[in-house]
Amino acid sequence: MKTVVTLKKLAESMKLQNMTPEIDMEKVLLTTPEVNRPALELTGYYDHFVKERVQIIGYVEYTYMMQMSDEKRHEVYEQFISSGIPCVIFTTLTEPSEDMLEIARKYGVPTLVTARTTTSFMAELIRWLGVELAPSISIHGVLVDVYGEGVLIMGESGIGKSEAALELVRRGHRLVSDDVVVLRKVSDVTLVGSAPDLTRHFIELRGIGIIDVKMLYGVEHVKNTQAIDLVIKLEDWSRDKEYDRLGLEEETVEFLGNKVVCHSIPIRPGRNLAVIVETAAVNHRQKKMGYNAAQELYRRIQENIAANKHD
Repeated sequence: MKTVVTLKKLAESMKLQNMTPEIDMEKVLLTTPEVNRPALELTGYYDHFVKERVQIIGYVEYTYMMQMSDEKRHEVYEQFISSGIPCVIFTTLTEPSEDMLEIARKYGVPTLVTARTTTSFMAELIRWLGVELAPSISIHGVLVDVYGEGVLIMGESGIGKSEAALELVRRGHRLVSDDVVVLRKVSDVTLVGSAPDLTRHFIELRGIGIIDVKMLYGVEHVKNTQAIDLVIKLEDWSRDKEYDRLGLEEETVEFLGNKVVCHSIPIRPGRNLAVIVETAAVNHRQKKMGYNAAQELYRRIQENIAANKHD
């Protein structure tokens, strides 16, 4: 199913002024993160025009139309509005004239206004649409922000993911989502996770029930979105399985075509999961900054072997 977002949500998020309140923006669906500033279209050239895009009219386009005669401007604007576009947004302290609004109402095209400059507004709009319309999946897991690193904790139901997340919250870290995590691919290297609106800030603890982390621990312990930097898979400890004890080679897991570093952590009574997750997050951050403890140990061992050979 194709990802869509309503124009109403866009208008609320970007704090746009609606000049056509009689048109229901909830029914206007945006399907592409790309936007368009009409230039050649205002001269009548519509070949290769992508009508599905949000249309931005800045100061240059506005002043170009204002220098036209009333009759010409009406003709140009009617052709533009009737082309099937989802909406028009005026920027840089420009406002549509009354004849423009009449044409917009005639064809049911919402017209909005922002005081922000065209360049900065378009950059923020493209970023916002890119996140909202990114390919997404829902997975079973817990997402926490640990020292600025997005840690996705996965594992079988009942293995202790929520308990680990709660202990991390108590240690000063932030919960993003419990039980269900919505992953969005915002670029070829970035996955962003969030919680479904229905379960945001809630944690389910078996034997206790549902708790509201935001209400119990405060807003400083929750977060709405977080980039995924590390995946930790919790699994029951097995005597017969070989576990990585050095970490020279990193395992990865793939979501929506993006690979993320993954650690498999065996669970045994007495292991402090919160401390393990904290350590994994800090170690991952250290690796991104250029230091790998496993490689440093390997280097020392090689140097020691080489020194012994010379003795």
